[in-house]
Amino acid sequence: MFTDGGAPKVPPAELRRVILNAGMRVSEREADFGVVVGGDGRFSWYGRTEDMPLLFVGVRSEGATGSKARLAQSDFNELPEALKKIGAGNYSIKEYRRLGVIKNGLSVGEVFTDVYLQRGSESACIRYKVRIQGPGVDIDEAAIGDGVVVTTQAGSTGYYSYPDRIRGEWMDPLAFARIGEDEVGVCHVNPTYTERTAETRHPLRYAVPWGSKIELSLFREADARLYGPTDERKGIKVGVSDSVLIVPGNGVTKVISLLRNG
Repeated sequence: MFTDGGAPKVPPAELRRVILNAGMRVSEREADFGVVVGGDGRFSWYGRTEDMPLLFVGVRSEGATGSKARLAQSDFNELPEALKKIGAGNYSIKEYRRLGVIKNGLSVGEVFTDVYLQRGSESACIRYKVRIQGPGVDIDEAAIGDGVVVTTQAGSTGYYSYPDRIRGEWMDPLAFARIGEDEVGVCHVNPTYTERTAETRHPLRYAVPWGSKIELSLFREADARLYGPTDERKGIKVGVSDSVLIVPGNGVTKVISLLRNG
């Protein structure tokens, strides 16, 4: 079982009690699956670090700054019923491919949902380039803005979906996921200028085929940080001499999906 560090939304003792009451054992070794309680940030973290099947359990918040737990299969108050379904075999496991992140030729980790290059506290904006090469894709663009997000299908209702939330749309993951299993999403965050070779239109976000190589770099020095593939809360510092390459990763994240009519 996995909960938030520090001040968890649900005390570990309470989570343990619910699992035991469902007739299951709690084991630190050789577990059949993991129960992750929290919000989308916690799901993303364990989704990139764990290889066992994971059940995402939300503790939803209606507050403006609270997580909406869009990746959750169950709310915590519904967990007993969810565990019953798993015990009865009324579930499936979906495998999500991860993206690998490489800085200057060295791997810095993999991501389950997204990786983003973003301005730090010392910069009003960053000037960056995005170079993408893949099946039928050759993109070379530059932008000035808050940064850029590269996301998997699992992350499509997160940072990648901010234009929808600005328009006030309700983000139902099943209805609004915009990235297919064989695609990677790219989304600029509040760009003030973009340039795209041989095109007059400058899309805010778009999807490219899975397997494409996506390279991010700066064309002017700034306080820029890379977030997603590590535990560093301040991110990984990126300068003008650095190159960040995003490619298909080696791992997969196994997510338990409950059968609604089971």
